Amino acid sequence: MPFSPFLSLNFLLYFMYYKLLSFSILIDIEVERVSLKKAALWLAGLSLLVKLSGFLRESIIAREFGASVYTDGYLLAFSFITLVVAMIAVGFNNVFLPMYVQKRKNAPEQTERNANAIMNVTVLLFLGVSIIGWLLAPLLVPFIYGNMKPETEEIAIEITQFFFLFMSVIALNGILESYLQGRRIFVPAQISKLLSALMGAVFALLFSDIWGIHSLAYGFIFGTVLGILVQLFFLLKKGWRWSPALKIEKDFRRAFVVLLIPSLLNSVVGQINIFVNKAFASNTVEGAVTYLNNASLITSIPHTIYGTTIAVIIFTLLSEQVDNLEKFQNTFFMGMQISLVTLAPIAAGLFLVGEEAIAFIFQRGQFTAEDTYNTYLALMLYLPIIVAQGLQYIVSKSMYARGKTNIIFRISVTTIALNVLLNWLFVGPFGYPGLALTSSFVSLYYLTVSTIFVYRDFEKKEATRLFGLVGRVAVVTAFMAVPLYFLKQLTPISDLYSLWQLLIIVPLGVALYALGLFLFYKEGFRQMISIVKRKAKG
Repeated sequence: MPFSPFLSLNFLLYFMYYKLLSFSILIDIEVERVSLKKAALWLAGLSLLVKLSGFLRESIIAREFGASVYTDGYLLAFSFITLVVAMIAVGFNNVFLPMYVQKRKNAPEQTERNANAIMNVTVLLFLGVSIIGWLLAPLLVPFIYGNMKPETEEIAIEITQFFFLFMSVIALNGILESYLQGRRIFVPAQISKLLSALMGAVFALLFSDIWGIHSLAYGFIFGTVLGILVQLFFLLKKGWRWSPALKIEKDFRRAFVVLLIPSLLNSVVGQINIFVNKAFASNTVEGAVTYLNNASLITSIPHTIYGTTIAVIIFTLLSEQVDNLEKFQNTFFMGMQISLVTLAPIAAGLFLVGEEAIAFIFQRGQFTAEDTYNTYLALMLYLPIIVAQGLQYIVSKSMYARGKTNIIFRISVTTIALNVLLNWLFVGPFGYPGLALTSSFVSLYYLTVSTIFVYRDFEKKEATRLFGLVGRVAVVTAFMAVPLYFLKQLTPISDLYSLWQLLIIVPLGVALYALGLFLFYKEGFRQMISIVKRKAKG
């Protein structure tokens, strides 16, 4: 798939602010400046490659299968994979990482034994989940998703059973990522993600004529196994050793379980909302699940890259600074600043060129112009999630770092009722786009309530500081978006091929945004200029 200029805008903005993060870390953590700076840059590049490989896979799916009962069935089955990934990458990691980092300082050998035992027990538990899931999939899939089309149901059950066979492998992959983060080794986890996405695309390209839509599932699992080998190699290289321990020291186990239960429940809450959305979508029009998935995939570019790069590093820093309120507040604000300044213009840019981006990425083969338009309808209503989830990463990570998993769970569990209610209200008058609208409302609700809880423990000036940042970013973003909107409305540019529109509008957007920073947020502009100069000198 050709490289999209829209994606290049993402890369440009992220690169600038990854450098900003690196510069801030240089000030605050002088001793470790080089390793974190290199990690941020590597993570930026690898995360971009992960997303590009994901788009390559989706582009191949669109060409081979379009938006059909086959793609809907695969995506419904893949939801079980995202459930396990969320449980490990979110639920497990948010508890394991702070405990591992803090306890390893004082008792490294004992902590390593406990961590090994936790990993072994978790893998054994997921072996049991694999067997039960494989047996119950023919009952579980129809129960969750309701009255699917017969072809969709058949494919969803078959692929779900296949995925369940490898749930312990997927869990192990996520646990190893937590180990690596705890040792400040960030790159191998991104390589693992890249292999999973890339192998899915490769298998679909080579074997779709033989295995059909199932080739995607086979490729994903093959890539996951390769990712495990990569992560094990780097862990062993850094001195980590596996032991067949199953016994966890009593105090460590008690503290871990007390925090883990609400954290896992919180991660499951998010996935329950996804299952609910897909259940509603599978009962609307053919291809609705695919439209929502493709729109969500595009809006996930910024916050997925952000969540696997900057948020990972900031979470590590927050975990280390939990006993120093001033540093904790500054790191938190830095995360919020990076989120807003990078994600707000990207959301506005997608509103302007989202349909062109969809056409350029997906519209070929079995994926028609009508499919492009239907995907764009969902995309427009997903746009608030780009900013909301980017900010939510920082808010949630700060609460996890301080052990406030119960508060996060209590907030997130209320989103289930809200999500079901809004889906029921919106799916009738709006159809499947109403489900995207529901997701945005729920995301904004979750961000607002959890942010209020975070700032209760901060100094009052921090809230004023945040509101000031929001106002400046809003002005700069409007300065970029309004002229581009009228450019599309009042000139023949909209009649051009999607690629040419992107090549014109994206660079103009970058230039206008930089000018807006200069006029309305000089501090941010000066920071970028100093970063560019430092890079030139280096």
